[in-house]
Amino acid sequence: MQVIQCIQNRIYEIRGERVMLDFDLAALYEVATKVLNQAVKRNIKRFPKDFMFRLTLTEWQSIRSQTVTAYESKNSLGSQNVTASQSRRNTGITPYAFTEQGVAMLSGILNSDKAISMNIAIMRAFVEVRKVLLQQSDIREQLKLIKERLGEHDAQLNQIYDAMENLLDEKAAQRKWDERERIGFKK
Repeated sequence: MQVIQCIQNRIYEIRGERVMLDFDLAALYEVATKVLNQAVKRNIKRFPKDFMFRLTLTEWQSIRSQTVTAYESKNSLGSQNVTASQSRRNTGITPYAFTEQGVAMLSGILNSDKAISMNIAIMRAFVEVRKVLLQQSDIREQLKLIKERLGEHDAQLNQIYDAMENLLDEKAAQRKWDERERIGFKK
């Protein structure tokens, strides 16, 4: 479970897709980023644009600032290694981002035991992220229903309050009529 949590921390939302970056995958597979990217380039037909894309400089700078902040706050050994490896990266070259399908395709080109076991863990992490997102959307739907019901209840309560005020007004008017001083002949 700790491995899955570590992987989930390396899944980013970019261009509306949940992706993992080449250097994070290389660290998980325990290979150099250059080796991973060379294997991908040798098998480029397996990686269409919806499986893998290169980040723009703006996206990369945004991710870099997020990862440095996140890694500094966690202060874990694995995070320090990734941050250290990225400090040596050529800042002019942006990393590749792999979608879930792209990560699955990596299992076909990286055939070490570590790559296979890590790929299974990564797929499980993507499934867990999907479950969490589905639960959040279900909770949002439930909150929306509750909000609608509360709105209906507010209207019903207002009607009840109005009816109670009308009854009280009638009662007050009736009491005043009964308690008035009588005029005319007294017996």
